[in-house]
Amino acid sequence: MDLVSLYYFQELSKDLNMTRTAQRLYISQQTLSNHIHRLEQHYGCPLLYRKPTLSLTCAGEFVLSFAQVVEKEERNLEDILSDIEQQERGTLKLGAGTMRGAWILSQLLPDFHRRYPLVEVRFSDALSTQLEAMVSNGELDFAVVLSGSYSPDLLEQQLYQEQVYLCVPESLLRQYYSPDEVRGIKLRSLQGASVRDFARLPFALMDNRLGQRMREYFTREQVHPAVPFTGTATRHILPLCAQGMAACYCTQVGIVANASVLGDQLNIFPLMDQGAPIVQTLSLLRHRQRYLTHYAKYFMELLFQVTGEMERAQVSRVVPELSV
Repeated sequence: MDLVSLYYFQELSKDLNMTRTAQRLYISQQTLSNHIHRLEQHYGCPLLYRKPTLSLTCAGEFVLSFAQVVEKEERNLEDILSDIEQQERGTLKLGAGTMRGAWILSQLLPDFHRRYPLVEVRFSDALSTQLEAMVSNGELDFAVVLSGSYSPDLLEQQLYQEQVYLCVPESLLRQYYSPDEVRGIKLRSLQGASVRDFARLPFALMDNRLGQRMREYFTREQVHPAVPFTGTATRHILPLCAQGMAACYCTQVGIVANASVLGDQLNIFPLMDQGAPIVQTLSLLRHRQRYLTHYAKYFMELLFQVTGEMERAQVSRVVPELSV
């Protein structure tokens, strides 16, 4: 059995297209075809259906699973030997949402690189469900995901709870409420806001997991705002909110990561639901059988440190009356 042939077979299974896979691997189609044929000869059965389109046979599915295990174990062995030889070099693969991952890496990479300058960190952005599969099949070492129920071959460790905030432009608040109402709303909302107090305002919404949760919250509170804009991510709605177009909701990391666009005329209140803070719980996901190198352990240590600091950060604020 040839490990290179197994690797090429695993890569072909991602595209199921000889031309694309060969181009991606910088080899000829004939070379790729020869490696697949070599595997089929070794195992004595076809691994691929060639017609009508390329697809895995039942045997091919099992060989793919085996190839993924071999790849993970080979990486484990390389990391173990690297630790034994104290080489302090290697690769770490982290996955997270785009904004959250970018913020986390900006906080921990300088310290990590100073200690382990020969370790390359590779980042992939995807949804939590996609990240789970990538950790499970060995494409990622770690993933920062929304807490949930994940495969039993994965370890989930809670990182932090991320408060959801209500962002309200001062100009919009004064447009829809009297000065006395504005003062009362601000006083009530600083320690925890209810969306009912802002029911007259237009809202920019999101079509994502948090967006679905907030729509359910709005419905439960019998708040049906005008919606001038719907986006798929914080980076779409927060700048519009900062310009006074609509109120919006945003997670703590979203506010911190987009601080440069907020200006000084945006009220930010922690959002509550029936007296309890609305939060998202974030977890670190890793494979149970993945060997942890000394630099991977240090990376985890930094990850828990920076997310802990995020959880404690105070981002609530009220626009003073005199600044209007």
